[in-house]
Amino acid sequence: MLNLTIAETFRNISRLLEIRQDNPFRIRAYERAAQAIEGLNEDIEIMAGKGTLREIPGIGKDLERKIKEFIETGKIRAYEELKKSFPDGLLELLRIPSVGPKTAKLLYDELQIHNVAGLESAIAKGKLKGIFGIKEKTIKNIASGIRLLKAGKERMPLSVAWQAAESFLRPLQGLPGLKKISCAGSLRRQKETIRDIDILVATGTPQRIIRHFTRLPQVKEIIASGSTKSSVRTADGIQVDCRAVVEKSFGAALLYFTGSKNFNIKLRQIAIQKGLKINEYGVFRGNAFVAGRTEAEIFKLLGMEYIEPELREDTGEIALAQKGTLPKLITQNDLRGDLHTHSSWSDGNNTIQEMAFAAAKLGYSYIAITDHSQGLKIANGLSVKDLLKKRKEIEKVNNALRRCRVLYGTEVDIDSQGRLDYSNETLKEFDIVIAAIHSGFRQSKEKLTRRILKACDNKYVNIISHPTGRLWGTRDAYEIDFDAIVAGARETNTALEVNSYPLRLDLNDLHCRRAKEEGVKLVINTDSHATEHLAAARFGIAVARRGWLTAKDVLNTLPLDDLLKAIKK
Repeated sequence: MLNLTIAETFRNISRLLEIRQDNPFRIRAYERAAQAIEGLNEDIEIMAGKGTLREIPGIGKDLERKIKEFIETGKIRAYEELKKSFPDGLLELLRIPSVGPKTAKLLYDELQIHNVAGLESAIAKGKLKGIFGIKEKTIKNIASGIRLLKAGKERMPLSVAWQAAESFLRPLQGLPGLKKISCAGSLRRQKETIRDIDILVATGTPQRIIRHFTRLPQVKEIIASGSTKSSVRTADGIQVDCRAVVEKSFGAALLYFTGSKNFNIKLRQIAIQKGLKINEYGVFRGNAFVAGRTEAEIFKLLGMEYIEPELREDTGEIALAQKGTLPKLITQNDLRGDLHTHSSWSDGNNTIQEMAFAAAKLGYSYIAITDHSQGLKIANGLSVKDLLKKRKEIEKVNNALRRCRVLYGTEVDIDSQGRLDYSNETLKEFDIVIAAIHSGFRQSKEKLTRRILKACDNKYVNIISHPTGRLWGTRDAYEIDFDAIVAGARETNTALEVNSYPLRLDLNDLHCRRAKEEGVKLVINTDSHATEHLAAARFGIAVARRGWLTAKDVLNTLPLDDLLKAIKK
């Protein structure tokens, strides 16, 4: 799957053009194309084959040609020429959070720094101090950014892992001799970051399946190859392992290789107490095989109900399974709508009508269009005058599309003092008000917490969006007193958001479980900026399931009338 590679190539072009101070519209076009391609749920090579590349938001004739060129040749000639005008390694600097194009150019011009190693060395030797425009705080941020960059190389976001895994699962499914197939490991448990991908197959012809696996077109390197297990690396540098077992052991192997380690240890201890032995080959009483075809039969034999993979972390789920009192986890089918999306009125790629039709196609009964507020100029925030026009457009769409109600919403900015970007007179007109911090991330824990609590206190704020501000690989979560925010949200009937945008997943699973325990309601939103992004709800659902959430814990599982009643303060 080349989606991520092509997206990164377009983003690199955007960065280099910005350093060169090229046409800002051209720079933005490449950045928007990169964002749209990252959000695709379909392999871009398949789309090219079907002739549907122009259906991707922001992809016109020129970018379509460049995508096809990359698919056919593995590179884009214009990009290769552009890189020649810059020093080797400069792009690596641009991947560091806190190092933008201007800073990268300054570092090169003043100190001839053009790679991460050189920058680390310069920081250690104090060479950045005194350079115009680079303050002590900036240096600390760059050092933190280098750490984030290195962490990002070791692990990948859940969304990236699923894209890569599915590019292997699809061509393997249906092969002659293949009986069953599944992902295992931390990907099956849906952890928010993944190191590598594990695929398990049940087959009577393991060598044939393994051989086919190692010859898939996305395989760049074969790390190891055997008769029942092989490891490969993709063009994106992702390691994928495939293991073949006989069908009668598939359930046991899936249980074992899904983990977690502590969960498996606890199961083995329970098995021993019952005079059994459990391993990746099955469950045995002495030398006699007694179970292993499915996970369900193993759990039943051990005297417990089936435990969903997302819960298998040894944090109390086993005791509840033995009592038969596990929560019924939320599923994607439980969602009735998305309460955080953007349209072309602010920084989205699609019109309100296009977003509404896409939501209806997913089976949603409502969607809130929550464009940015006036102060967020970088996101083309809406003035009060713009809001009147937008509201009329929503009314027009609602009259035309009755099966999915469009809610008049906003993502209102919380300023550095905790004030909201619109007056209460304006806020009271919205169906849904989401409040969010978009600046001042490095304020003290106390100030950041106070800003969010002040927003919760506003009678018109329904939801706090991406509450910890995390952006995976770019920005750590800022420091907040989460217990205080949970208490404030409970007091003011303010919901907290699980933001499904793949690089956010904010709140995380631990936050979800804490909020649930304290009786705070949550919402699962996508923060979509294009119709394709609506499908990212699956990742928010994954976080919610790891956080033990049921449909009753999530407000946007409610019918519209019940939802609007539930959010009132």
